[in-house]
Amino acid sequence: MSKVLGIIAEYNPFHNGHLYHLNESKEITGATYTVAIMGGNFTQRGNTSIIDKWSKAKSALECGIDLVIELPVLYATSSAENFADGAIKILNSMNIIDYISFGAETSDIDILDNIANILYNEPKHYKNFLTNELQTGLSFPKARENALLKYLNNNKFYNILSSPNNILGIEYLKALKKYKSKIQPIIIPRFEVGHNDIDYNGNIASGTAVRSLLKNNEFDTLKKLIPEYSFSNLIENINIGHIVPDLSVFEREIILNLRRMSTDEISLLPDVSEGLEFSIKKAANSCNSITEFLNIINSKRYTSTRLQRILLYSLLDISKNDMNISKSVGPYIRVLGFNERGKHLISEVATANPNLNIITSVKKFTDKNLNQDLKIMLEKDIWTTDIYTMGYEHNSYSNLDFTHKLITI
Repeated sequence: MSKVLGIIAEYNPFHNGHLYHLNESKEITGATYTVAIMGGNFTQRGNTSIIDKWSKAKSALECGIDLVIELPVLYATSSAENFADGAIKILNSMNIIDYISFGAETSDIDILDNIANILYNEPKHYKNFLTNELQTGLSFPKARENALLKYLNNNKFYNILSSPNNILGIEYLKALKKYKSKIQPIIIPRFEVGHNDIDYNGNIASGTAVRSLLKNNEFDTLKKLIPEYSFSNLIENINIGHIVPDLSVFEREIILNLRRMSTDEISLLPDVSEGLEFSIKKAANSCNSITEFLNIINSKRYTSTRLQRILLYSLLDISKNDMNISKSVGPYIRVLGFNERGKHLISEVATANPNLNIITSVKKFTDKNLNQDLKIMLEKDIWTTDIYTMGYEHNSYSNLDFTHKLITI
């Protein structure tokens, strides 16, 4: 019987570490089909993807993924909890996924599952610890980490809770519980390098290191760390001026937006709370770059990632109301590309869940009488693609989501 593997990724860009994860996952699960739920033009840490979502989908398909589905921007640029929740909601809705595989700094899934149970059930003592930690002025991630350590009362969990991929893995497991999913999770331990390592080991490097090498034009080294197809796609985008290296490309627009916005308007941005809008307004009025902004407003209460996501929300015109919609709206499948096997999977999904919206043509789909919340979700993806292309060195495009062809190989 065929088995279907689900992977949640950003592929920014697709590198040898991703290929290792994919191949190991296939071997362990015996899966014959693979679906990737992939973040689009902007990332969970509040940054740009260095190449556009269709280019990333092409690399993924050429490197062994069968079907690439876009993770809507309202999930893709959100906290780890919402990112994971949205992706798992989509995978679970397909009714054909047998496994989900994710990378983590630990190989012990039981430890992560134990923590996921605590976060899902929120025992009273844990909630009391969390409240006390938040009252000290810590950021939510650090307060939650401290509360969990106190609740678990075991130092062996310290390294577990301070590792980014472990944290995301815990959120995947928590979301599986929330949706009462039958999808079986597996872990592929990170190989050789850590999530944010800027060095590389042999032919394996983190995405952080790969992007750093790209910015420094170290192509000879880069070529060793990226599969051939992915490297070719990267070079093609460089040659046509379609690389968007980071959020600083848009920093003038972002700072101008914040200067124009009132504090009341800033308070409506996701992740803005407890009077942070006043600090944001003051910082925007006195700086000329994202680096300056982050240095001015940096505090133990707000992580730099959270602050950078807020900057991104101001650029993309994403509000708290939009985020609330994303949490309540039903899932849909936005197909970016597929191979012949992926084409078969789309038919399988349509049979397994006939009520699920499967979008292969945005133009045809938007001509339908859409649910208003679903329309807002999709319009945000369309709008953010338009903004993303304004970061290109040469040319920018409008309505690419209507005109760009599906990637097929």
